[in-house]
Amino acid sequence: MEEQKRQQGNNNVVNGRYLETNRENIPVFLMKSPPLVSRCLKPDVSSASASDQQQSSPAVAKLVLSFDPIADVNEFTMELAATKSENVPKCYALDKFEDFLPMSVFSESSQGTLSVEGKISKKFDMKPHSENLENYGKLCRERTKKYMKSRKIQVMNNDNGAHMRPRPGMMIGFVSPGPSEKKKMPTKGSDVKRTRKDRGEMEDIMFNLFEQKPNRTLRQLIQETNQPEQFLKDILKDLCIYNNKGANQGTYELKPEYRKSVEEPTPD
Repeated sequence: MEEQKRQQGNNNVVNGRYLETNRENIPVFLMKSPPLVSRCLKPDVSSASASDQQQSSPAVAKLVLSFDPIADVNEFTMELAATKSENVPKCYALDKFEDFLPMSVFSESSQGTLSVEGKISKKFDMKPHSENLENYGKLCRERTKKYMKSRKIQVMNNDNGAHMRPRPGMMIGFVSPGPSEKKKMPTKGSDVKRTRKDRGEMEDIMFNLFEQKPNRTLRQLIQETNQPEQFLKDILKDLCIYNNKGANQGTYELKPEYRKSVEEPTPD
Protein backbone atom coordinates (compact mmCIF):
# COMPACT_ATOMS: atom_id res chain seq x y z
CA MET A 1 0.00 0.00 0.00
CA GLU A 2 2.81 2.37 0.88
CA GLU A 3 4.63 1.40 -2.36
CA GLN A 4 1.50 2.25 -4.35
CA LYS A 5 1.19 5.62 -2.64
CA ARG A 6 4.90 6.34 -3.31
CA GLN A 7 4.47 5.57 -7.01
CA GLN A 8 1.38 7.78 -7.20
CA GLY A 9 3.37 10.56 -5.55
CA ASN A 10 5.88 10.43 -8.43
CA ASN A 11 3.12 10.90 -11.02
CA ASN A 12 1.68 14.19 -12.25
CA VAL A 13 -1.56 14.77 -14.13
CA VAL A 14 -1.27 16.39 -17.60
CA ASN A 15 -4.51 17.07 -19.48
CA GLY A 16 -6.27 14.42 -17.43
CA ARG A 17 -3.53 11.80 -18.02
CA TYR A 18 -0.88 10.60 -15.57
CA LEU A 19 2.74 11.44 -16.34
CA GLU A 20 5.32 9.07 -14.88
CA THR A 21 8.32 11.01 -13.55
CA ASN A 22 10.42 8.27 -11.90
CA ARG A 23 13.25 8.76 -14.47
CA GLU A 24 13.09 12.54 -14.82
CA ASN A 25 16.62 13.09 -13.42
CA ILE A 26 18.43 10.49 -15.56
CA PRO A 27 21.02 12.32 -17.74
CA VAL A 28 20.34 11.98 -21.46
CA PHE A 29 22.43 13.09 -24.47
CA LEU A 30 20.79 14.91 -27.38
CA MET A 31 22.50 14.45 -30.73
CA LYS A 32 21.82 16.07 -34.11
CA SER A 33 22.73 13.71 -36.93
CA PRO A 34 22.26 13.54 -40.72
CA PRO A 35 19.42 11.34 -42.07
CA LEU A 36 21.71 8.57 -43.32
CA VAL A 37 23.16 8.14 -39.80
CA SER A 38 19.70 8.30 -38.20
CA ARG A 39 18.59 5.36 -40.34
CA CYS A 40 21.60 3.34 -39.16
CA LEU A 41 20.82 4.08 -35.52
CA LYS A 42 17.37 2.51 -35.77
CA PRO A 43 17.60 -1.20 -34.83
CA ASP A 44 16.10 -3.68 -37.28
CA VAL A 45 13.31 -5.35 -35.26
CA SER A 46 11.21 -6.52 -38.21
CA SER A 47 12.58 -10.06 -38.08
CA ALA A 48 12.96 -10.26 -34.31
CA SER A 49 10.61 -12.42 -32.26
CA ALA A 50 8.38 -11.10 -29.48
CA SER A 51 10.69 -12.49 -26.79
CA ASP A 52 13.69 -10.80 -28.41
CA GLN A 53 11.85 -7.47 -28.58
CA GLN A 54 11.16 -7.61 -24.87
CA GLN A 55 14.90 -7.83 -24.22
CA SER A 56 17.20 -4.82 -24.42
CA SER A 57 17.85 -3.43 -27.91
CA PRO A 58 21.21 -4.33 -29.46
CA ALA A 59 23.95 -1.70 -29.50
CA VAL A 60 23.87 0.35 -32.70
CA ALA A 61 26.84 2.64 -31.97
CA LYS A 62 29.68 3.26 -29.55
CA LEU A 63 30.47 6.62 -27.96
CA VAL A 64 34.19 7.19 -27.37
CA LEU A 65 35.57 9.90 -25.08
CA SER A 66 39.22 10.84 -25.64
CA PHE A 67 40.96 12.96 -23.03
CA ASP A 68 44.21 14.84 -23.52
CA PRO A 69 45.63 15.61 -20.03
CA ILE A 70 48.27 17.99 -21.39
CA ALA A 71 45.95 20.15 -23.48
CA ASP A 72 43.02 19.48 -21.11
CA VAL A 73 40.72 18.79 -24.07
CA ASN A 74 37.91 16.26 -24.33
CA GLU A 75 37.02 14.84 -27.72
CA PHE A 76 33.87 12.84 -28.40
CA THR A 77 33.57 10.48 -31.35
CA MET A 78 30.91 7.98 -32.32
CA GLU A 79 31.45 4.73 -34.18
CA LEU A 80 28.52 2.97 -35.83
CA ALA A 81 28.22 -0.75 -35.11
CA ALA A 82 26.94 -1.41 -38.64
CA THR A 83 25.80 0.56 -41.67
CA LYS A 84 23.15 -0.24 -44.25
CA SER A 85 25.49 0.76 -47.07
CA GLU A 86 29.19 0.25 -47.60
CA ASN A 87 29.60 3.89 -48.63
CA VAL A 88 28.33 5.27 -45.30
CA PRO A 89 31.25 6.24 -43.00
CA LYS A 90 31.29 4.57 -39.58
CA CYS A 91 33.24 7.17 -37.58
CA TYR A 92 31.96 10.69 -36.75
CA ALA A 93 33.14 13.60 -34.64
CA LEU A 94 30.82 15.22 -32.11
CA ASP A 95 30.84 18.88 -31.09
CA LYS A 96 29.63 19.21 -27.50
CA PHE A 97 27.42 22.03 -26.23
CA GLU A 98 26.37 22.59 -22.62
CA ASP A 99 24.89 26.07 -22.91
CA PHE A 100 21.27 25.45 -23.97
CA LEU A 101 17.78 25.73 -22.61
CA PRO A 102 16.69 23.02 -20.13
CA MET A 103 15.04 20.14 -21.97
CA SER A 104 13.65 16.72 -21.12
CA VAL A 105 12.80 13.59 -23.10
CA PHE A 106 9.22 12.25 -23.10
CA SER A 107 7.74 9.00 -24.37
CA GLU A 108 4.34 7.44 -24.86
CA SER A 109 3.74 3.70 -24.70
CA SER A 110 1.36 1.72 -26.89
CA GLN A 111 -1.08 1.74 -23.95
CA GLY A 112 -1.00 5.56 -23.90
CA THR A 113 1.20 5.94 -20.82
CA LEU A 114 3.23 9.16 -20.72
CA SER A 115 6.68 9.08 -19.12
CA VAL A 116 9.66 11.36 -18.62
CA GLU A 117 12.71 9.41 -19.82
CA GLY A 118 15.36 11.82 -18.56
CA LYS A 119 16.84 15.28 -18.56
CA ILE A 120 19.17 16.39 -21.37
CA SER A 121 22.59 17.10 -19.90
CA LYS A 122 24.67 17.44 -23.11
CA LYS A 123 23.93 18.38 -26.69
CA PHE A 124 26.02 17.14 -29.63
CA ASP A 125 26.24 18.18 -33.27
CA MET A 126 27.57 15.41 -35.49
CA LYS A 127 30.00 16.00 -38.35
CA PRO A 128 32.16 13.69 -40.48
CA HIS A 129 35.44 12.68 -38.91
CA SER A 130 38.62 14.02 -40.50
CA GLU A 131 39.47 10.47 -41.60
CA ASN A 132 36.21 10.17 -43.60
CA LEU A 133 35.85 13.61 -45.17
CA GLU A 134 36.62 12.35 -48.67
CA ASN A 135 34.20 9.42 -48.47
CA TYR A 136 31.46 11.59 -46.97
CA GLY A 137 31.89 14.22 -49.69
CA LYS A 138 31.63 11.52 -52.35
CA LEU A 139 28.45 10.23 -50.73
CA CYS A 140 26.89 13.71 -50.76
CA ARG A 141 27.75 14.19 -54.43
CA GLU A 142 26.18 10.84 -55.33
CA ARG A 143 23.03 11.74 -53.44
CA THR A 144 22.80 15.11 -55.20
CA LYS A 145 23.34 13.49 -58.58
CA LYS A 146 20.68 10.87 -57.86
CA TYR A 147 17.94 13.42 -57.22
CA MET A 148 19.06 15.97 -59.80
CA LYS A 149 16.79 16.27 -62.81
CA SER A 150 18.44 15.65 -66.14
CA ARG A 151 18.76 18.68 -68.40
CA LYS A 152 19.34 18.80 -72.12
CA ILE A 153 19.78 21.45 -74.80
CA GLN A 154 17.55 21.36 -77.86
CA VAL A 155 18.00 23.42 -81.01
CA MET A 156 14.81 25.15 -82.18
CA ASN A 157 13.93 24.62 -85.85
CA ASN A 158 11.84 27.78 -85.97
CA ASP A 159 14.28 30.47 -84.86
CA ASN A 160 12.20 33.53 -85.80
CA GLY A 161 11.00 33.91 -82.21
CA ALA A 162 7.33 33.17 -82.90
CA HIS A 163 7.16 30.73 -79.97
CA MET A 164 8.43 33.38 -77.56
CA ARG A 165 5.96 36.11 -78.43
CA PRO A 166 3.10 36.43 -75.92
CA ARG A 167 -0.30 35.70 -77.39
CA PRO A 168 -3.69 37.03 -76.24
CA GLY A 169 -4.78 35.15 -73.14
CA MET A 170 -1.30 33.87 -72.28
CA MET A 171 -0.67 36.64 -69.74
CA ILE A 172 -3.00 37.32 -66.84
CA GLY A 173 -4.68 40.67 -67.27
CA PHE A 174 -3.38 41.08 -70.83
CA VAL A 175 -5.98 42.67 -73.13
CA SER A 176 -5.37 43.33 -76.79
CA PRO A 177 -5.99 47.05 -77.52
CA GLY A 178 -8.98 47.76 -79.72
CA PRO A 179 -9.16 50.25 -82.60
CA SER A 180 -10.62 52.97 -80.34
CA GLU A 181 -7.84 52.57 -77.79
CA LYS A 182 -5.15 52.89 -80.46
CA LYS A 183 -6.48 56.32 -81.44
CA LYS A 184 -6.52 57.67 -77.90
CA MET A 185 -4.27 60.62 -77.20
CA PRO A 186 -1.53 60.33 -74.57
CA THR A 187 -2.57 61.21 -71.05
CA LYS A 188 -1.56 64.38 -69.28
CA GLY A 189 1.35 62.58 -67.72
CA SER A 190 3.12 62.68 -71.09
CA ASP A 191 3.09 66.52 -71.13
CA VAL A 192 6.38 66.57 -69.30
CA LYS A 193 8.02 65.16 -72.45
CA ARG A 194 6.84 68.11 -74.59
CA THR A 195 8.99 71.22 -74.81
CA ARG A 196 7.32 74.61 -74.86
CA LYS A 197 8.05 76.85 -77.78
CA ASP A 198 8.32 80.64 -77.67
CA ARG A 199 4.99 82.35 -77.07
CA GLY A 200 5.28 84.58 -80.11
CA GLU A 201 6.28 81.68 -82.34
CA MET A 202 3.31 79.64 -81.09
CA GLU A 203 0.87 82.48 -81.80
CA ASP A 204 2.08 82.63 -85.43
CA ILE A 205 1.64 78.86 -85.73
CA MET A 206 -1.89 79.10 -84.32
CA PHE A 207 -2.83 81.83 -86.78
CA ASN A 208 -1.61 79.71 -89.69
CA LEU A 209 -3.54 76.66 -88.48
CA PHE A 210 -6.80 78.59 -88.12
CA GLU A 211 -6.30 80.11 -91.57
CA GLN A 212 -6.21 76.59 -93.01
CA LYS A 213 -9.19 75.44 -90.95
CA PRO A 214 -11.25 77.97 -88.97
CA ASN A 215 -12.58 75.52 -86.38
CA ARG A 216 -10.34 73.11 -84.42
CA THR A 217 -10.63 71.05 -81.26
CA LEU A 218 -8.08 71.09 -78.46
CA ARG A 219 -7.06 67.52 -79.23
CA GLN A 220 -6.38 68.39 -82.87
CA LEU A 221 -4.23 71.33 -81.84
CA ILE A 222 -2.18 69.15 -79.48
CA GLN A 223 -1.56 66.72 -82.33
CA GLU A 224 -0.56 69.51 -84.72
CA THR A 225 1.72 71.47 -82.37
CA ASN A 226 2.98 68.79 -79.93
CA GLN A 227 2.76 71.34 -77.10
CA PRO A 228 1.65 70.90 -73.47
CA GLU A 229 -2.11 71.03 -73.05
CA GLN A 230 -2.13 73.77 -70.41
CA PHE A 231 0.18 75.93 -72.52
CA LEU A 232 -2.21 75.67 -75.48
CA LYS A 233 -5.21 76.49 -73.27
CA ASP A 234 -3.55 79.73 -72.14
CA ILE A 235 -2.92 80.79 -75.76
CA LEU A 236 -6.44 79.81 -76.86
CA LYS A 237 -7.90 81.86 -74.02
CA ASP A 238 -6.28 84.98 -75.45
CA LEU A 239 -6.73 84.32 -79.19
CA CYS A 240 -9.90 82.26 -79.57
CA ILE A 241 -13.45 81.74 -78.44
CA TYR A 242 -14.95 78.37 -77.54
CA ASN A 243 -18.20 77.21 -79.20
CA ASN A 244 -20.53 75.71 -76.60
CA LYS A 245 -23.34 75.02 -79.06
CA GLY A 246 -24.26 75.04 -82.68
CA ALA A 247 -22.78 73.19 -85.61
CA ASN A 248 -19.21 73.78 -84.40
CA GLN A 249 -19.85 72.79 -80.78
CA GLY A 250 -16.68 71.77 -78.89
CA THR A 251 -14.28 73.64 -81.20
CA TYR A 252 -12.22 76.82 -81.02
CA GLU A 253 -12.16 79.65 -83.55
CA LEU A 254 -10.26 82.94 -83.70
CA LYS A 255 -11.74 86.01 -82.10
CA PRO A 256 -13.22 88.47 -84.64
CA GLU A 257 -10.40 90.96 -84.17
CA TYR A 258 -7.83 88.30 -85.23
CA ARG A 259 -9.66 87.00 -88.28
CA LYS A 260 -8.47 88.04 -91.73
CA SER A 261 -11.51 89.34 -93.49
CA VAL A 262 -11.92 88.07 -96.98
CA GLU A 263 -13.61 91.36 -97.83
CA GLU A 264 -10.50 93.33 -96.88
CA PRO A 265 -9.61 95.51 -99.92
CA THR A 266 -6.46 94.65 -101.70
CA PRO A 267 -3.92 97.43 -102.21
CA ASP A 268 -3.74 99.02 -105.72
